[in-house]
Amino acid sequence: MRQKRGSLFVISAPSGAGKTTLCQKLREVVPDVKFSVSYTTRKPRAGEVDGVHYSFVDEDEFRAMIAEGEFVEWAQVHGNFYGTSKRRIEDMINEGFDVMLDIDVQGGRQIKEHFPDSVLIFVLPPSMDELKKRLTGRMSDAEDVIKKRLKNAIDEIREYKNYDYVIINDVFDDALEDMVAIIIAERIRTSKIEEGWIIENFIKEE
Repeated sequence: MRQKRGSLFVISAPSGAGKTTLCQKLREVVPDVKFSVSYTTRKPRAGEVDGVHYSFVDEDEFRAMIAEGEFVEWAQVHGNFYGTSKRRIEDMINEGFDVMLDIDVQGGRQIKEHFPDSVLIFVLPPSMDELKKRLTGRMSDAEDVIKKRLKNAIDEIREYKNYDYVIINDVFDDALEDMVAIIIAERIRTSKIEEGWIIENFIKEE
């Protein structure tokens, strides 16, 4: 069965809910899924690789890319700029790959405007107490930054109703299974099947 075009999946969540880990693991277990690497002015965290986790640029370069119309969406989050390349997404979709975007709710709204067929998935932690525990436990942010992220999380969670699916990331394997199910279900929609393949294999007269 052949797909004529890939799908675009937008994954959003409050910081610390685990969406990035879910996306990384999903790419290992589901074939033909690509991750659209976003641009950011944020400094790399320990273990992050340029071009793999993000494309790291300085603010001057980022602003030049805005002026050139490179981004399908961009935003300033927690004092840093993040942006998604429209060209990268379109190239992968046209090649038949499913594309995943790990972006915030503001970016999700912008993506939906440019790609109306995109599928939006919101990842929630099991509770705010658990979210605070996860943010504190990763030891990468100062206390004032954690407080800011928790405050922002409430505003982000209010946006859940604008998404197509909601996944509760309590037990990681269960959350991953839910995400895989969404990807597979979207792949076998009638609109995704190449009509020529159906005709060639089932309908063509001898």
